[in-house]
Amino acid sequence: MKLIIALGNPGHEYELTRHNAGWMALDKLIAQEKLTGKKSAKMQAETFDLKLGRTKAILAKPMTFMNNSGMAVRALVNFYRFLEKDIIVVHDDKDIPVGEIRIQTNRGAAGHNGIKSIIETLGTKDFTRVRIGVGPIEKEKIAIISDFVLNKFTKEEFKILQPALDNAIAEIKRLALME
Repeated sequence: MKLIIALGNPGHEYELTRHNAGWMALDKLIAQEKLTGKKSAKMQAETFDLKLGRTKAILAKPMTFMNNSGMAVRALVNFYRFLEKDIIVVHDDKDIPVGEIRIQTNRGAAGHNGIKSIIETLGTKDFTRVRIGVGPIEKEKIAIISDFVLNKFTKEEFKILQPALDNAIAEIKRLALME
């Protein structure tokens, strides 16, 4: 069984922002599979059960803010007894151009506060990440990174993002089926 966590911020004001690219990918997968979720205060997340062949996965959207994502991940890991190698985290990455995704395992946070929270809470970085490009950030135009990631995509960027979300979903499914 796999745990697939998509990072984002709860609240309407954060919908369709760069920081919610992970949620956008998971929401698209949830819609495709016609899944129904359940919110759990104990898990601090909304969860969905996904079956891929004989493999079961728990999809989760933490209801904590991005910087506290580790709290929901810890609650889910403790409850379901997931091993770190069975965790897949889907999140935005400002250092990757919009329209691209990258897969990583056992890497540092690279300045991403949601990933930093997960690493600190779990005490390990030995999990897989599906990184969805939301950049590149133009440092001369954006003085504060949070201003950049909390902004919505332009119409053109949103169009470019859609195939990347589909690619992220394909990778999520592929990774979920791996032993």
